[in-house]
Amino acid sequence: MKVTKYLGEVKTELQKASWPWVPKDKGEKGFKRFKELTDSTVVVFIAMMLLGAFVSLWDLILFNIIELFTQIG
Repeated sequence: MKVTKYLGEVKTELQKASWPWVPKDKGEKGFKRFKELTDSTVVVFIAMMLLGAFVSLWDLILFNIIELFTQIG
């Protein structure tokens, strides 16, 4: 069956992936074990904030331009 073959291939590929929440070094303790995960989370958070600011800025600019051209009076 195609679905069974597909799911088997997906499982095989996911096992090859490097998961950041599974610490490679078992000797570390506390949050140091999850340095890759926390670093990746910080990068994603900063990227989201920058993208949100960029979109908000352009929304404000375009809103004001459209308002300028559509004012009645």
